[in-house]
Amino acid sequence: MIRIIVCLCLLLGTSLFAQNDDKAQVKATVDTFFKGFHKGDTALMKSVMADKILMQTAYRNKEGKDVLVTDDVNKVVNTIADRPDTQKWDERLLEYSIQVDGNMANAWTPYEFWFNDEFSHCGVNSFQLFKDGEEWKIIYLIDTRRRSTCKKEIGRD
Repeated sequence: MIRIIVCLCLLLGTSLFAQNDDKAQVKATVDTFFKGFHKGDTALMKSVMADKILMQTAYRNKEGKDVLVTDDVNKVVNTIADRPDTQKWDERLLEYSIQVDGNMANAWTPYEFWFNDEFSHCGVNSFQLFKDGEEWKIIYLIDTRRRSTCKKEIGRD
């Protein structure tokens, strides 16, 4: 009986360690994406993106209507690559909530976006990732964007 309990504990421990390792790898993938984003290094960004990636933004327009926009990935990447050196884009991730199930993961990251060191907007990124062999790749990214409720919803003073 003790042997069975020890085996179960070892299996459970190994499983939890593997999941924590995967969570660390998912976080590193998101961090690499933003390292490239901040530097304007789209090759670095693409290194953690799947070949076919979907990018969307959900927001409320001036009329109060909820809108979902599907972005052209090539246009987004080209905008980042062609950003003038005079523009500083700083997306500050406030926390990470990461879930992993086998070869699928989700990273939920509330953020603040600063443009040239001035607060612009806030929201949440939701990354969906797929483990392609040994590498996690971003397959879907959706974000929200708002200005009026940032202080209340994410604790800005």
